Amino acid sequence: MKISKRGEYALRSLIDLGIASELGWPMLQVSELASKEKLPIKFLEQIFTQLKRAGYVESRRGKYGGYSLARPMRQIKFGEVIRMIDGPLAPIRCVSHTSYAPCSCPDEAHCGLRMLMFDVRNAISTILDRHTLADIVEITLRKYRRDKITPPFLHRSVALASILPTEGEQPSRGKSTVEAQKHFSGSQGSQSYNGRAKGPAE
Repeated sequence: MKISKRGEYALRSLIDLGIASELGWPMLQVSELASKEKLPIKFLEQIFTQLKRAGYVESRRGKYGGYSLARPMRQIKFGEVIRMIDGPLAPIRCVSHTSYAPCSCPDEAHCGLRMLMFDVRNAISTILDRHTLADIVEITLRKYRRDKITPPFLHRSVALASILPTEGEQPSRGKSTVEAQKHFSGSQGSQSYNGRAKGPAE
């Protein structure tokens, strides 16, 4: 199995949408994602069209429009997204559960290569079908906290501890943009990160 550039960008974009949503910004513009991930906008728009058609994201037109997740993060598994974009997870088609096709081997039942590739396929699918977008977003936010790095998409200066949960707490969910703006631009609007003072929000 090899993830294509399209598949990689789709997964990275979904993670970005999940992070932004957890921090109170449920909708992002393609230009923001393209800038953060250093991707061509036109290519990213094509990917979002595919994700929207599959029901993973939804869009809203207008000056303050953009893309947001169309379903809860717990319902988005990495394995199904990869299959939707790049096809089967199996390294060879004769061990695929979703797109089986016979290979050139004259005796599949006793093919040692096929037995090995079954194990490879099962190991890959077990990991990718077990992890949801919520899992990866949570891990990413935890690492931002550990490394004292300001998460992306905030567009303003706030104390990291006021955004991310402490150990054992769950990130706040369903926070509206208005609530997030009040939270992010309150009395902690000028903080320092890694010893560098941050000025007013741009």
